Amino acid sequence: MDHGGIVFFRSEAFDETVAFYRDLGCGTWREQPDCTILDFDGFRFGFCERSPAETEGILTLVVPDRDAVDEYAERLGDAVVEGPRFNETYGIYQVFARDPEGRTVEVQCFES
Repeated sequence: MDHGGIVFFRSEAFDETVAFYRDLGCGTWREQPDCTILDFDGFRFGFCERSPAETEGILTLVVPDRDAVDEYAERLGDAVVEGPRFNETYGIYQVFARDPEGRTVEVQCFES
């Protein structure tokens, strides 16, 4: 039996949004009639075709090191809104981007 949790978001650009996260390396955990649940190393989140789109919050993908953050920054390309940098306050190296519906996506690694 699976344990854990899932965060769901309403999506008006469902296909484009799911493709965006799949292109980042998120796997499909489960397909449902109008929802797709994705998985990133145990972090599960889903998008459902609904209106209006939910775009609040930050979807943070945690990776092992700076090289991985930099690789994701390259993959994200034009979606990047704040390039890779060290955040002294939290002891993390991070990059910020926007998904097709404007949700904030962060890729980070912990360094302290």
